[in-house]
Amino acid sequence: MTAQEVRLCGLLLQEHFGDVVEKVGTHLIRSGVLTLRALAHETKLPLDLVKKSLCVLMQHGMCAFGAGRRGPAGPVEYHIICERILHMLRYPRYIYTAKSLYGDTGELIVEEILQRGQMTMSSTVKTVADRLTHNMPEGQSMDYSEVVSAFSRLVETHFLQRCPPMASAESSSSGADNTPLPAVTQPTEPEDHPECYKLPYINLTGQGKRRRSSEDGEADPRAAKKAKTDSSERGDEGIYWQVNFQRFHLHFRDQAIISAVSCKLDQTSSEIVRTMLRMSEVTTPTHAAFTQALSANEIFRALPSSYNIARPILDQYLTLLVDDPMEFVGKTGDSGGGMYVVNLHRALANLARATLESVVQERFGSRSARIFRLLLRKRHLEQKQVEDFAMVPAKEAKDMLYTLLSENLVQLQLTVTTPVHASKHSLYTTSATLLQVGNLIERRLYETKENKRLLEKSQRIEAILASLQATGAEAAQLTEVEEMITAPERQQLESLRHHINKLDSSENQVDETIFLLESYINSTQAPR
Repeated sequence: MTAQEVRLCGLLLQEHFGDVVEKVGTHLIRSGVLTLRALAHETKLPLDLVKKSLCVLMQHGMCAFGAGRRGPAGPVEYHIICERILHMLRYPRYIYTAKSLYGDTGELIVEEILQRGQMTMSSTVKTVADRLTHNMPEGQSMDYSEVVSAFSRLVETHFLQRCPPMASAESSSSGADNTPLPAVTQPTEPEDHPECYKLPYINLTGQGKRRRSSEDGEADPRAAKKAKTDSSERGDEGIYWQVNFQRFHLHFRDQAIISAVSCKLDQTSSEIVRTMLRMSEVTTPTHAAFTQALSANEIFRALPSSYNIARPILDQYLTLLVDDPMEFVGKTGDSGGGMYVVNLHRALANLARATLESVVQERFGSRSARIFRLLLRKRHLEQKQVEDFAMVPAKEAKDMLYTLLSENLVQLQLTVTTPVHASKHSLYTTSATLLQVGNLIERRLYETKENKRLLEKSQRIEAILASLQATGAEAAQLTEVEEMITAPERQQLESLRHHINKLDSSENQVDETIFLLESYINSTQAPR
């Protein structure tokens, strides 16, 4: 765990859950494994607050517990799962992907589960149906069956999965440091359980309900009791669902490959590769170097009818893809008109190489990028060879090589015995991009804090306007409320929103770079 990752995890925890959870989480990251009482003692926080913080982290799968060093008879020990914390960077991408694939209903399903960590299917369906109904015109409502259908499609394509069952509580329920053990995911692979993608039957019929203004005030105890009774009769008690981050990451990887093929060749080639990836998206193992082999006949039948690609044309495109130097597609046999696979490892290697070259060019200029590209292709060269091949003067070549060496982008070897792989450069670049993400988040939090009063005023006025519009207020009333924000304040708000949008966009772009480099590193470590 690098210093950049610890800092970034702390910033994400603070932004999403507040200062107390951030303090508990960061201390656990630095300490490794701690018992409840040791954690409370070292953080100097009340025991009750530490318990609540751990419950929040475990609800979102960011913390795990188990028997300590003294064995089952000793106190329970806790540790942080940093990877799950860093996934919060991609929450907007997960939600946007669900929207693009399954519409507004899929978007809200994924958003609700991400916000709460894990939910039952019936609770998710009811919450999403109510939200959609509230945004519909008066007199219209969302049927529960439509939300159930969208939920089912997300499960069928493995974007949602059941939380794995709890480990035996006997080993985690003894000792003086016992804590409440909520129904949370343990750090086991959900795919190890046979019912990971099995949908339960739920007894839920009807339509979403529109929120009333009275519901914003004091809740009716009888209504709360009735809702609790209803929720216990839906048939899926104790079956919780979570977002399958790995499946989303595979989708991001596939989209990056499709985009690269489209840029390198053309749209038709990218659609052929898209079809191959879609046909094998559920059957191909997570860290496989190749997709499942598909025959040309199967690919032809699965192509979208709107493209009207004749069989001879498809054969020509497949041959073009196989012969392309980028080697995105490979041929493994001749049966069924030819057996083809998408070379995932090779595709990720090309994407990582292009990303590294782009980073070097942006930071150090085109001549340094030429030298870096030359070293990637030739693996290792002497300084004189670099000068000759790159056609750069000796003094400039020496300065550029030293700059790249100081940034850990190239390595100096007295005796060249092994080639230098791009994955080593990817590790250094990933660390640098993590630092950039942390800086962007800190800047965004600073901008928001400095303009807190103005943002709160703007939110209050927007709430008043929405309330007046709902009650059919006159235009003069609306104008009077809008004028509560002065012209200089409005200009300052527009400038602030512009800056925050730029920071958010930069965060997403840097995270895309991190994702590509991490995907390539993981592919080099997987068996092929």
